[in-house]
Amino acid sequence: MSNNFVIVISSPSGGGKTTLCRMILDNMECIVYSVSATTRPRRHNEKDGKNYEFMEEDEFKRNKEEGYFAETANVHGHMYGTPKKNIDNGMESGCDVLMDLDVKGALSIMELYSDAVTVFVLPPSLEELKKRLIERNTDSMTVIEKRLNNAKEEMHHAHKFKYRVVNDNIDDAYRKIEELINKERARRNR
Repeated sequence: MSNNFVIVISSPSGGGKTTLCRMILDNMECIVYSVSATTRPRRHNEKDGKNYEFMEEDEFKRNKEEGYFAETANVHGHMYGTPKKNIDNGMESGCDVLMDLDVKGALSIMELYSDAVTVFVLPPSLEELKKRLIERNTDSMTVIEKRLNNAKEEMHHAHKFKYRVVNDNIDDAYRKIEELINKERARRNR
């Protein structure tokens, strides 16, 4: 029987989940990344198949109808989903499967994988979150305001996650998450 598990890192947009996932992948062994699919436009620094599986809306809808996804969610006006094959392939490799998901997607995955290690990354404040979104320089102020309004709602779900980590310093937040993953590995290997 395999002791590997699904790790879900979630946060409001700008909370640091993508950076933290990158740090986990760069520094921890035997963790594979489950690439999500999305209909949102690709950002200048993103690669198809690495950051996301970018799809046109009609392709996404067709895949959803055919049962391609473990979960889907409409977030900020774009569709996101987790291809089942990415989770299955990761689990079959004998490694833990890391997922970088919005809150809606994370809640759906929790229903499918009740033993998943779920981490909600909280910003130190909404003011800091707004500053991060502005400094990211990828969205208009209208989109940033929409993301901030969504963040307020998303933070109401933090208590549903197994762990909560405040990201006031990215290195400290990473160390806390690394400790949590190692603690879960030790517990499951007993």
